Amino acid sequence: MSVQAYGAAGVPEIDSAPTQEVVWHHRHLLDVDALTWPEIELIMRTTDEMKGILARPIRKVPALNGRRVTTLFYEASTRTRVSFETAARNLSADVVSISTATSSVTKGESLVDTIRTLEALGAEILVMRHSVSGAPYLAAEVFGGHVLNGGDGWHAHPTQALLDLYTMRQHLPGGDLRGRKVAIVGDILHSRVARSNIWSLTAAGADLWLCGPATLLRGMDRWATAWGDGAIPGHGRFHVTSDVEVAVRDADVVMALRIQRERMQGGLLPSLREYAARFGLNAERVSLAKPEAIVMHPGPMNEGVEIAPDVAVSGRAVITEQVANGVAVRMALLYLLAGAHETGRPHDAHSGEAIR
Repeated sequence: MSVQAYGAAGVPEIDSAPTQEVVWHHRHLLDVDALTWPEIELIMRTTDEMKGILARPIRKVPALNGRRVTTLFYEASTRTRVSFETAARNLSADVVSISTATSSVTKGESLVDTIRTLEALGAEILVMRHSVSGAPYLAAEVFGGHVLNGGDGWHAHPTQALLDLYTMRQHLPGGDLRGRKVAIVGDILHSRVARSNIWSLTAAGADLWLCGPATLLRGMDRWATAWGDGAIPGHGRFHVTSDVEVAVRDADVVMALRIQRERMQGGLLPSLREYAARFGLNAERVSLAKPEAIVMHPGPMNEGVEIAPDVAVSGRAVITEQVANGVAVRMALLYLLAGAHETGRPHDAHSGEAIR
């Protein structure tokens, strides 16, 4: 498959610094495409503050004391769900966790009825994951509080994209992604992680490469047509290819995506063994990247399929850092959504005092 390059038209400028304070005005976070670059930078700075809190002996502050955070997951999850719940508790929020397998959903309760019930029971911030793309948008229409998308169908996973961006910035000189080559290899077709990362990484100016079998790249050409043709100065571009060596060569970051067997339709792959042989991130392929390149994976991993076990635990891998950074990023987002409005050092949503 030939390489196609697409410009990131419509993505916020990153070269011009904001001339005034950045005020957080979003009631919900449903995807990163709603964020300006100054707002993404605000999230990154607030995450730095939360990382400082997590480095303390007691990892807890009263910023969201008394606020009620409810997690509603219609799909199985370990990292995202536990990360959100840990983040909320670190901010002293009251956390309620709903498992749809043991809720009235099994009796036929609709999503709208579930949302209204949770709000009547006191939910103020709703963290939601759903197998249907767009479900959090419906929830945001009927919920009186704040909705934070924890992943919806094939559509979006905004907090994963933001923690990926934060992790990359930690490892790249000066935290600057402009002109840096980032390769994402795997099941692009079914990946909400890839879709959100396209927005955030091209906004950061990265040279983004999407790679996988042609059957798992379907739709990227249509998205690129809607996205726009020419590249905007100061922004990255994204490329689409089925040549993994081309995608990985001289990359600063290499990210593997999980082969999502639960979403896979028949005939998209000959076999997992063939996929591993042709597209799996093994030591030989990773050696094509820059010597200081990092290896990432949003998890959970199918070791031996999209990523070799020795690569997953190598010195290049920052996969556990991604998990740890996820807590800080989600603390930042919960804090901002709950009502912090100041730029720079975050302030307590209730008292107006800096977090201590």
